[in-house]
Amino acid sequence: MPNRKRLIAEFLELVKIDSPGRQERQIADLLKERLVQFGMEVYEDQAGKAIGGNCGNVFGYLRGNLPEAPVLLLSAHMDTVEPSQNIEPLQTEGIISSAGATILGADDKSGIVPILEALRVIKEQNIPHGDIQVVFSIAEEGGLNGSKNLDSTKLKANLGFVLDSSGAPGRIILEAPGQDRINVSIKGRASHAGIVPEEGINAIVAASKAIANVPCGRLDEETTANVGTIRGGLATNIVAENVEIACESRSRDLNKLEKLTEEICKIFQNSAEEMGASAEIKVQRLYSPFKLSQESQIAVLAANAAKAAGLTPEFIATGGGSDANNYNSYGVPSLVLSTGMGKIHTTDEYILEEDLVRTTQFVIEIIKAVSSQTKDFAMIK
Repeated sequence: MPNRKRLIAEFLELVKIDSPGRQERQIADLLKERLVQFGMEVYEDQAGKAIGGNCGNVFGYLRGNLPEAPVLLLSAHMDTVEPSQNIEPLQTEGIISSAGATILGADDKSGIVPILEALRVIKEQNIPHGDIQVVFSIAEEGGLNGSKNLDSTKLKANLGFVLDSSGAPGRIILEAPGQDRINVSIKGRASHAGIVPEEGINAIVAASKAIANVPCGRLDEETTANVGTIRGGLATNIVAENVEIACESRSRDLNKLEKLTEEICKIFQNSAEEMGASAEIKVQRLYSPFKLSQESQIAVLAANAAKAAGLTPEFIATGGGSDANNYNSYGVPSLVLSTGMGKIHTTDEYILEEDLVRTTQFVIEIIKAVSSQTKDFAMIK
């Protein structure tokens, strides 16, 4: 069993460390020290340089005593959303929340801490295990940029579990969407809005006509789209010459994602041309979707481990991405596990102390379950 007091104390310690995206140096150095204390081989890649951050993704590799067992990946991300400066966690009747006007940082330190505690437990109790690889990623929020730029040559795992979702422990995410970011820049022609408005081409109007026709919201059970920001114009007496729009499309079906993105681009292009304006459109694939079946060996293993931990397994699909999207694209079948964090990305974020304990026990049971298999197990999806 996890050491509850130690587990909660470490969570309280880590959430106090400010670690916004691309500024994870302090927590990365601390985690590297912890991994070294476990006897792990520790490595930091150069992903931070690629994205303008101050550190890279942190890798730890623990040699096991069951050489035929699959290599297990356990992962969580180090960065948090804002506001995250000077977090003061508050404990109230078994609930941990933020005492001030900040997030708590359970997203995703409620993933990091159970991994650390599970490693301590297997060492203290001499639990037999295969090789275990740990990755603590940077800049997950806002596009999975850390794992996208991860040194994939260092990934040695046969299967993986990413601790990074809200919901009760025991919830297992099998499917997640891919996401395209669509940046549109429409250029019209400026003129005086009161004297010669007919000489102008209003970029904002062109954008508005397009936005009125852009698919938005939930389009089906696995597909969504959103217009997120719009910026343009200089003053009310100037026909707006420029406007910029940022959109996104998501789907758990890659064909749907590609068709939706193409449709959105065409709508903006056509609207601009109809008004005599021009549109420059840039599409960035932030990450691709992944989908694993309930009958896959990794899903069955996860369900059995959940039961062994006293949890009720629940398979779901999600509308959000995680580092698991990229691990799957690198050829490491990976699922996402819920850690119990609630109201994430808000100042009302919280987690139950008991859920930290239950998540840790789940990770311990996953280590045991994976260690009882052979390496060909993880190759069947």
